Amino acid sequence: MSDLSHIRNFSIVAHIDHGKSTLADRLIQKCGAVSDREMKEQLLDNMDIERERGITIKAQTVRLNYRAQNGETYILNLIDTPGHVDFGYEVSRSLAACEGSLLVVDATQGVEAQTLANVYKALDANHEIVPIINKIDLPAADPDRVKMQIEDVIGIDASDAPLISAKTGIGIDEVLETIVHRLPAPKGNEAAPLKAMLVDSWYDAYLGIIVLVRVIDGVLKKGLSIRMMATKAVYKVERLGVFTPKMTDCDSLAAGELGFIICGIKSIGETRVGDTITDDKNPTQTALPGFKPSLSVVFCSLFPVDMSDYENLKESLGKLQLNDAAFQFSPDKSTALGQGFRCGFLGLLHMEIIQERLSREFNLDLITTAPSVAYKVHLTNGTEIVTHNPADMPDPSSIAFIEEPWVKATILTPDDYLGSILQLCSERRGVQKDLTYVGNRAMAVYHLPLNEIVFDFYDRLKSISRGYASFDYEVSDYEKSDLVRVNILVNGEQVDALAFLAHRSQSERRGRQICERLKTLIPRHQFKIPIQASIGGKIIAREDIAAFRKDVTAKCYGGDITRKRKLLEKQKEGKKKMRQFGNVEIPQSAFIQALKIGDE
Repeated sequence: MSDLSHIRNFSIVAHIDHGKSTLADRLIQKCGAVSDREMKEQLLDNMDIERERGITIKAQTVRLNYRAQNGETYILNLIDTPGHVDFGYEVSRSLAACEGSLLVVDATQGVEAQTLANVYKALDANHEIVPIINKIDLPAADPDRVKMQIEDVIGIDASDAPLISAKTGIGIDEVLETIVHRLPAPKGNEAAPLKAMLVDSWYDAYLGIIVLVRVIDGVLKKGLSIRMMATKAVYKVERLGVFTPKMTDCDSLAAGELGFIICGIKSIGETRVGDTITDDKNPTQTALPGFKPSLSVVFCSLFPVDMSDYENLKESLGKLQLNDAAFQFSPDKSTALGQGFRCGFLGLLHMEIIQERLSREFNLDLITTAPSVAYKVHLTNGTEIVTHNPADMPDPSSIAFIEEPWVKATILTPDDYLGSILQLCSERRGVQKDLTYVGNRAMAVYHLPLNEIVFDFYDRLKSISRGYASFDYEVSDYEKSDLVRVNILVNGEQVDALAFLAHRSQSERRGRQICERLKTLIPRHQFKIPIQASIGGKIIAREDIAAFRKDVTAKCYGGDITRKRKLLEKQKEGKKKMRQFGNVEIPQSAFIQALKIGDE
């Protein structure tokens, strides 16, 4: 049992690459949680993909024991969170398990879009926020300017913010003392009935499902019968403990503490993130409010290359969903690609990471359809349907109008690149809402259609600003829009996996782009293949793939022209017949390549 006044639960929040994981490494090292021999960079990032890309995808927790300068020992429960906008749900869940946040800001970059987004999340969770200025060892560091920015843009007093370098270890002692003295201790009553929050869960091949919990009231003991209040499932606690950062068993977890429990849970659907865990015999009367369910923003379909992998894919998606509550999926089928799943993601990076994890962790070969968003289709009979697959779009004659999601986008950029960025936003049908300056940095707020962002907006933004602009968005509302479904026909047959919805003004350009790309991706056949883009019955773009041709006139030495013409006509008839009965094989790689609309 630990004294509540000597526990600190906190998370580290920041923009991408501002040094959250490096600071977590130094804190772990300073508190002696791991030996120098075991220490490695990004210690808490345990996925290969996180280490390769240098980003945090999963929030990780670690328990540290720190002997403060006043001679007392404190328990610090640290949660390292992701920085990218696509993993915002992971951040909000982590914040719910803590009472305070360390806001890390890069001394060279200053306040960026994701810094703001994460601060607002921490304020929503009623956190005490302590700003920390990192990377002061770099030649371009300007801590005074960054302090002023934090005060102007965020409105937090940064006059006594610790100045640190997480890489070299400067100022780490000051950070630990700040955590102990400025962050609040958790509140809770050990004598009350057990009430614990299910913060996260993941699947382990040997232990089954591991559940991360934050105890609010009461005590969680080994051998206790617990009940999940949302699913009504009852389990016996077989093992419990804390991460130090290795899994370390203990006998009990009291109010205010963070740890894991293993109950031999095999069914994936019984551990819902945000659920309340209580004592089965002496339950608490009121459940915790839980987390707001995540709303998928980007959708795409995943199909196995080999149909025998379908069941394997279904099981793999279930395990991934357990590990990542923001990911959603449902069965889907396509005439061209067979059985698969329609999946919902929080953004394009989220989609990319899930696909990569499926291929690495579960060894699956997949085909992915074009990313799309959810549209509200209002029919002429007064009903409204929500569709996120262009193939499910009803007949155009029965549609009254279509509404598409719009987002409020915040872009922070050095003012040298502002002109190009405003031009990019207006090209994407954006409406400027606000433009403010803090020093030499501009903050533009735009109202943009989500459909225009999901393809390559972020890449274009980074390339025109040389990586200096930062971008954050939230879905604001649905608005009426002149949208059309563009079908792609190969040899006169519709390929539903390539169909997409676009604004009428952009449809012809996008249709022509895909046709041109498919022309280079589909191999030549013995007959001519037309590739067409159409809106309803109207063809808006066409490209032809020439047929392989045998030189049938080679055997004619001179002679009358009618002999040559007769042979050519005969060949033409054969090609026509072939085209009528021939099937066009579209390689799997063509589907993926055709949908990358990055290079204009």
